[in-house]
Amino acid sequence: MKISVETIEEKYVLMTPGSQKLAAEAMQVFPSGITHDSRFQRPYGLYIDRAKGTRKWDVDGNEYIDYFGGHGSHILGHGNAAVVEAVQQAILRGTQFGGNSADEVEYGQLVLELVPCAERVRFTMSGTESTHLALRLARAYTGRSKTIRFLAHFHGWHDAVASGYSSHFDGSAVRGVPQACAEDTILLPPGDIDAVEQALSESGDVAAIILEPTGTHFGMVPFEPDFLSKLRQLTEEKGVVLIFDEVITGFRIAPGGAQEALNILPDMSTHAKIIAGGLPGGAVCGKKEIMDTLDFQVMEEKGEEKVQHNGTFNANLVSARAGIAILKQIRDTDACQRANSYGAKLRAAMNEVLVAHKMPWAVYGSYSGFFVFTNPTGLNISPLDFDPLDYDYTVLKTSRLGYAQQLVLALITQGVHIAGFPGGWVSSVHSDADMRDTIAGFDRALGLLKHQQGW
Repeated sequence: MKISVETIEEKYVLMTPGSQKLAAEAMQVFPSGITHDSRFQRPYGLYIDRAKGTRKWDVDGNEYIDYFGGHGSHILGHGNAAVVEAVQQAILRGTQFGGNSADEVEYGQLVLELVPCAERVRFTMSGTESTHLALRLARAYTGRSKTIRFLAHFHGWHDAVASGYSSHFDGSAVRGVPQACAEDTILLPPGDIDAVEQALSESGDVAAIILEPTGTHFGMVPFEPDFLSKLRQLTEEKGVVLIFDEVITGFRIAPGGAQEALNILPDMSTHAKIIAGGLPGGAVCGKKEIMDTLDFQVMEEKGEEKVQHNGTFNANLVSARAGIAILKQIRDTDACQRANSYGAKLRAAMNEVLVAHKMPWAVYGSYSGFFVFTNPTGLNISPLDFDPLDYDYTVLKTSRLGYAQQLVLALITQGVHIAGFPGGWVSSVHSDADMRDTIAGFDRALGLLKHQQGW
């Protein structure tokens, strides 16, 4: 009996019965059946069984080219041999010793070698912990209380950075966060140097400015070329700590991250994802005089209270060895360059497909990332001359609306898995074969979408 598939969602459901069953079970265990907000997908998300290199397989045996990349963690692809070996050897020695190790010293030395602003480093267990600690250090160092952030920039989920990312753009507190906490944050339009200057002139209580150095969400909303240099000059004049949130950009766009690629030195930078080889782990790097607020001896000599920072699994053996294994490869190979090159070719090829389909969408981005702008408001655009700098965050962030959900599902049915923004990250091991299969899948997915929508 021939099964007629009428919609993209029906096609998805037919090919993923195992995921559907697990999703139903998960609804009885987790809120919404998920363990990370970004994995919320209708009618349900994929359940992955294994991954290797650029490919992954779901519980039903379907194979996908992966552009989710462990949320950007896997610059060297899934299951990098050196990282796997390092983890296997480490776990035989132990996981957490309740003491110092030679491994954490080697790990820290590598970070100091690679990150331009790093005079000292403190390890954490996540990107959220890293930005949390960085802001605390900035407040302790300056004696000030307020933070400037940019609308739609993401810095984790702790209270100080919760408003203004995906909601509460007016600066009010998100549910569960005290209004007093939100009031210590000054939210500004991304890339508006005049707004920064005005905010600093109106308040002498700004401790830090934290931002994603390539723009909102790895460049979904990019900056004008001279914005960061002007920001660096302004923060130096005002004695404000400049923090680059390099949780995604660090060790990805260049071995030294955005600060190396853009040749702009922040006072501090925050890291996670790649820094621990795709395992749990993060770090705060920065000037010694700022990081000294963590130092028992230095603060005792100054007669000042030190900043407290604990963490049972900070620089644990397994994450440290995985981090060492990946950072050495990033330092000693052209991994970042290869990922960036593939990203540029992928964006160009996807735009050619859009042209062939006569679709007023665009694929854009920089370095090793890409975004599909689905143009939900019907702007008059062309894929080949689309410039995201012509639009602000209120336009570019709307791509999550419109047809993003259907595009993600359509691509899954064609063996390609992207993130829901919609877009993704590429790795240094994506190949010509991956490119060919991705473009063919994108072409078919657009055909399915056009047929379903009657375009």
